[in-house]
Amino acid sequence: MSDDAARKIMAGGRLRRLRQDLGLSQTAMATELGISVSYLNLIERNQRPVTAQVLIKLAEVYDIDPREFAREEELRIVGELEEIFSDPLFRDSPVPRGALREIADTAPTLATAIQRLFAAYGQLREGGSLSGGGDADRAEGAAPEQPVERVRDFLHAANNHFPELEAAVERLAQELGASGPDLFFALSERLRERHGLRVQIMPVDVMQSALRRFDRHRRRLMISELVEPSGRTFQAAYQLAFTEYAETISHIADTLEARDGAVRRLARITLANYFAAAVMMPYEPFLQAAESLAYDVEVLGARFGASFEQVAHRLTTLARPSARGVPFFLVRVDTAGNVSKRFSSGSFPFSRFGGTCPRWNLHHTFRSPGRVLCDVVELPDGARWFSLARTVRRNAQAWGEPEAQFVIGLGCELKYANRLVYAKGMDPKLREPTPIGVNCRLCERQNCAQRAAPPILRRLTVDETTRGVSPFAFES
Repeated sequence: MSDDAARKIMAGGRLRRLRQDLGLSQTAMATELGISVSYLNLIERNQRPVTAQVLIKLAEVYDIDPREFAREEELRIVGELEEIFSDPLFRDSPVPRGALREIADTAPTLATAIQRLFAAYGQLREGGSLSGGGDADRAEGAAPEQPVERVRDFLHAANNHFPELEAAVERLAQELGASGPDLFFALSERLRERHGLRVQIMPVDVMQSALRRFDRHRRRLMISELVEPSGRTFQAAYQLAFTEYAETISHIADTLEARDGAVRRLARITLANYFAAAVMMPYEPFLQAAESLAYDVEVLGARFGASFEQVAHRLTTLARPSARGVPFFLVRVDTAGNVSKRFSSGSFPFSRFGGTCPRWNLHHTFRSPGRVLCDVVELPDGARWFSLARTVRRNAQAWGEPEAQFVIGLGCELKYANRLVYAKGMDPKLREPTPIGVNCRLCERQNCAQRAAPPILRRLTVDETTRGVSPFAFES
């Protein structure tokens, strides 16, 4: 990496997350990097770039890949800007990707300002009013905030990894000393003995549509009999999170939203879910098992008493600087292509709105329930990813009730595929990739039979005499 290229790297958020993951103060990290505390503070606030010298020192001291460090923030910012500028608002004045890369590279604070302005514009377009201040200054009649998107951004900023919760779970796991089916019993006993709280499996006619209900007055956690064993353990661990570790969870949630409201409550639920998964699959034992089993999701599920979805989700959280797993992304889609979950410890360019590319074999998986299908996909920028997908069953269903159908997609950059059992027996680098896009408005591939909309950055061409493979033709 040349000094000229490194001089422009603005990765304050990534550096701050690394420091927090390591449990270091700014003073401690500055000392280890051989720079002043004030200079480190300026870097973290994106008021100074990460120079080549600092990157080299980061690699030496903390064993990180400086190329990945520099690339992650830029990819995220470019992806978000591309989605903003794909809005029809900019149809007559498209902004080329090169210009967006330049913004991400040289002026990340400008990118943040653009994102905030576009969010305000969206609020106004939906019938609300613009407010110049924060949430407290929200004008009466303004469009409601988007808690799900805010929490997703919160998880992304944290690299989907929370050291405080991991540390708390590791202490708890030593005390419980149980796993699999025994873990449900151990959690239930801890709730009963320490907190006077009973865990009861209840008939479906009592629970109706509820899968879990906590009765504060009778001090009991009721779990529907329709919830499968792994789900029962998860719900018991979730309740323990709020019973014993509410202060830790609230402290982390406060960094996103201090006032009580939908955003903070959803953040607390998300963190409690994270805690529950970590209880079922403690970091060090789970990472060791994942590496020794070449990330075989099915076997990991059997070993830790977890479902396919629970294991896949947990794999996206293995971002401890001193003990990293493969940086996976996860996406959950339904039969209509709607995305209901997306998590990543890497830099996969998720679409903020809408579904996924129909060319991805993720969607074909519904035709092969229970089977793991693998694929190598290539994005328009040439980046290649290895992915695996499988249908999942959420809970048992009463007769006559419609079953919710989902597919879990799990993937990583192609360079990590050789560490996965799913790539054994083939050379992913030689396999012909499936060309996909983030979504149709951002994808500029010609002659796609499954295109649902023309790309926003290309001029649409309309020919009354010709009909091609794609319903939309556009200038290349």
